[in-house]
Amino acid sequence: MKYGAGACDEIGYDLKQTGARRVLVVTDPGVAATGWPQRIADGLAGYGLLAEVFDGVHVEPTDVSMAKAVEFARGTGPWDAFVAVGGGSSIDTAKAVNLLTSNEGELMDYINPPVGGGRAPAAPLKPLVAVPTTTGTGAESTTVCVLDVLSLRVKTGISHLKLRPTLAVVDPRLTASQPAGVTAASGMDILCHAVESYTAKPYTEFERKQPEQRVPYCGSNPVADMFAERALTLLREALPAAVADGDDLRARENLALAATFAGMGFGNAGVHIPHANAYPIAGQVRDFVPDGYPPEEPLVPHGMAVSLTAPEAFRFTFTAAPERHLRVAELLGPDVERPADDADHLPEVLRRLMSRIGIPNGIGAVGYGESDVDSLVEGAVKQQRLLSIAPRTPTEEDLAGILRRSVSLW
Repeated sequence: MKYGAGACDEIGYDLKQTGARRVLVVTDPGVAATGWPQRIADGLAGYGLLAEVFDGVHVEPTDVSMAKAVEFARGTGPWDAFVAVGGGSSIDTAKAVNLLTSNEGELMDYINPPVGGGRAPAAPLKPLVAVPTTTGTGAESTTVCVLDVLSLRVKTGISHLKLRPTLAVVDPRLTASQPAGVTAASGMDILCHAVESYTAKPYTEFERKQPEQRVPYCGSNPVADMFAERALTLLREALPAAVADGDDLRARENLALAATFAGMGFGNAGVHIPHANAYPIAGQVRDFVPDGYPPEEPLVPHGMAVSLTAPEAFRFTFTAAPERHLRVAELLGPDVERPADDADHLPEVLRRLMSRIGIPNGIGAVGYGESDVDSLVEGAVKQQRLLSIAPRTPTEEDLAGILRRSVSLW
């Protein structure tokens, strides 16, 4: 990982060391309009690399949009390396492009079971440099590629160690144009990455596996804990400040660091119930259009979707690790008085923060009601890769209860 203002100007040098000659820059139209992807491509050319920009990434990518990106890359390649410039949408699309231009098959072959075939890539992937322009997804340091499967109305993903970017280049200057609504939603993704990894089932409680059988998510562990605690400490002040004033450079820098630390933590510890619930919340959206995002189609941004059931999810998991939940509450809300019921401490801290930064008041505020709970549960239970990380394993009835209590949070 390379961090700091000006870091993106050195990508050409970094890729030159890999022997790359032809590089595809992957981004979305909104980020392309800022000029940064072309500036990075021009910087690559300055080091003698041939660079082309693909700006067709779909915000909250789908199997259809990723297939189009793969088709473009296959038709214009071969490519020696990739640079993803954008939020998780661009970075995850670049991961899929890298996977499917380096290996045979199609997306569904590699998507996690039970939705897809769960095939592991046989061939090595090409160098991928991830340059985040949003502060939250952590995609620049993870082994996961997330997408919507339109025909099934479900959000799922591909997970394998080979998907992890070769280099994460975190340049806070690229986040300055991020709208307040995007900052709030992606900031809650940082928060949930950190809290879910910190409260995940401990790595010592999983059955020991052979090396070739191990999955990227191994449960909470001392290294991930360190990253999570630091991320939460930075986020406590930086997130509200960056939402209130997008030009607050110090807040932007600290939020970018928090996103990176949280990504490094959850990238090996894992996430659990809030993320499992988020996939159907995003995948089954009907008519909600959030502030700061493209208005052309309905969308529940990933970070927002994750946050909407987080208070009630952490109330459910409290009994599995009370001291960890209380520690998170202290880190995020040191001024929030501890309630009579310890289980309500973290949910109350989260509700106050969400209200302060403009996150909708529960799943009801993005178009869902009691009648949708069964369908949302059906989507959540498909995310067994995530639910297996929870410190307290939820039944379908438990998930339904969490979702019902999340229709309105305050």
